[in-house]
Amino acid sequence: MKSVFNKLMLTAAVIAAPMMANAEGHGDDLTYVLVSHAPDSDSWWNTVKNGIALAGDQMGVTVEYRNPPTGDLADMARIIEQAAAANPDGIITTLSDYDVLKGPVMAAVDQGIDVIIMNTGTPEQAVEVGALMYVGQPEYDAGLAAGQRAKRDGVGSFLCVNHYISSPSSTERCQGFADGLGVDLGNQMIDAGQDPSEIKNRVLAYLSANPETDAILTLGPTSADPTLLALNENGLAGDIYFGTFDLGEEIIKGIKAGTIEWGIDQQPFLQAYLPVVVLANYDRYGVLPGNNINSGPGFVTAEGLTKVEKFAGEYR
Repeated sequence: MKSVFNKLMLTAAVIAAPMMANAEGHGDDLTYVLVSHAPDSDSWWNTVKNGIALAGDQMGVTVEYRNPPTGDLADMARIIEQAAAANPDGIITTLSDYDVLKGPVMAAVDQGIDVIIMNTGTPEQAVEVGALMYVGQPEYDAGLAAGQRAKRDGVGSFLCVNHYISSPSSTERCQGFADGLGVDLGNQMIDAGQDPSEIKNRVLAYLSANPETDAILTLGPTSADPTLLALNENGLAGDIYFGTFDLGEEIIKGIKAGTIEWGIDQQPFLQAYLPVVVLANYDRYGVLPGNNINSGPGFVTAEGLTKVEKFAGEYR
């Protein structure tokens, strides 16, 4: 796996080198800003940071990462406004709450800044705000696919552990899962918060009050890791159907151990890496892909784990 990855990176670097050499006078000093909705505590976004760092090096551009420290979306909107005020060559941003973020994004576009929507939001919303394109995983569609898969596996009821309930895109994952099962979401989604101890305790409390629950869905390592601890504590690890969004070190261990059925890989590395490459080529040569890029969903199971295990939490 490592040799294949290194060959891919070497190929990208070889391609990038002549491009930069030929780009003299066509955007030598390009600066892009990636704005995410993630709080500082969410380690999943380290993969995104790795993506923009590598793309920046290969393309010969500067890429800055900014985020609201607590995940507050109003704060994120202000960060987008501040980024636009600095007049970068492009902004790459999540669209986790369309109503809150569309204003500053559209203002940046009106200012003449190229914008790419990544990670959250939808291709349709990217068009509405005037972005060049969308690179990511439509959240509702991913949840729906997960629910349909779980239904085929015999699941009828579930608990969705939502650690970022203020973000509509997180709720879309839970709603999609419920629709895939063909059941009402109702009270099957809990506001878990982001403190690991609180998440574990709230999962334990829900399962104690609802012992008939067939399955658990978590929305990333922030909620998956404490949920694993909860299941080890109440003895349900390996006995209750458990699926999660995203990958991470503990999630990979859970898949290997048979505690987690699958992880939905939306490939955050590509969500960050590709927009930088696209913007650099667009600024230098005026070329732009004709379609949006769906980076997921892809289901990682124990059978295919060897292909992604080494780079989970780093590039996957």
